[in-house]
Amino acid sequence: MTSPFTLHKTSTNCAARRGEVKTVHGTFQTPIFMPVGTQATVKAITPADLKTLEAQIILANTYHLFLRPGHELIRELGGLHKFMGWDGPILTDSGGFQIFSLKDLAKISEEGADFKSHIDGSMKFLSPEKAIEIQEALGSDIMMVLDTCIPYPATEKEVIDATNLTSRWAKRCRDIQNRESGQLLFGIVQGGMYPHLREMAVEQLLEIGFDGYALGGLSVGEPRQEMYDLTEHGAALLPKEHAKYVMGVGTPQDLVECVYRGVDMFDCVMPTRNARNGMLFTSKGRLVIKNARFKSDPLPVDESCDCYTCRNFSRAYLRHLYTSREILSSHLNTIHNLHYFVGLMTDIRQAIDEDRFPRFRQEFYAKLEQ
Repeated sequence: MTSPFTLHKTSTNCAARRGEVKTVHGTFQTPIFMPVGTQATVKAITPADLKTLEAQIILANTYHLFLRPGHELIRELGGLHKFMGWDGPILTDSGGFQIFSLKDLAKISEEGADFKSHIDGSMKFLSPEKAIEIQEALGSDIMMVLDTCIPYPATEKEVIDATNLTSRWAKRCRDIQNRESGQLLFGIVQGGMYPHLREMAVEQLLEIGFDGYALGGLSVGEPRQEMYDLTEHGAALLPKEHAKYVMGVGTPQDLVECVYRGVDMFDCVMPTRNARNGMLFTSKGRLVIKNARFKSDPLPVDESCDCYTCRNFSRAYLRHLYTSREILSSHLNTIHNLHYFVGLMTDIRQAIDEDRFPRFRQEFYAKLEQ
């Protein structure tokens, strides 16, 4: 099987690597951060903003678009790219995590998941086959298999049962996929906090064969160092000729640490959600714009940032917008946070290209400590 991933460079002193992934709607460079556009929109900004920010690929959500407005409607209107006005690559997650988060509203069986819609309470069913049907209707560039997320903590037996079910579901997803469409399908490694079960999951997925592989079930409440250790262990098990994706991660520190351990792809709602809550990321750490000390502060959010927000507005103005509950607050804060995340990954790629990523990592932390 030909991989859509091309490896360009590997660091000499760590597992960090540089590459690219080819999709129907374009090629994106790795390591990459994908802004999350759950309901066919990255909240508070436009596709034009995303282009200006140089976002290369975004993520949308199978579960939410299945419930509203419906995948058939999106198919009729020309697919997800046309529907949301974004012509770059899109990755759709399978809905497994959303069903997991419903807890009392969902019932998992061998066939799939029966769940109650969080919108109107109606009963719905999502099977591996249905998850692929929805994602093919959406026309995303990268589809994810339906997986069963594992709670933290969990017993070894619970993890074994859930991991085996994920692998059986993964095979059903692969079997029904229309491989002539050009859409890619990634497998998801579960295994909880047990390294040997992560190894079992990788073996099962490699036997099926996918276009790329994701590490799932991380950043779910476990200690940060344990997450890093499992990421390092899992990434090393995956084939070097395929893209390696850690789902739902994370903070800027998480991105740096997981790249150091060999990860290529990331997504997280943190930059957009925190922006709407008035928390901004800077090269020196987090800044909470509602704090009173910024009331008359003439400085930009980050003096080393050249985003539209930092070039044009003061902390005092951004605080005013936030405390006044102005819509513009979310827009400007989101532009800044995504610029920071996308820019961080650009700097990381350059550091790997120049084979100085370990030094970049040290400098990243030195700035935070100032």
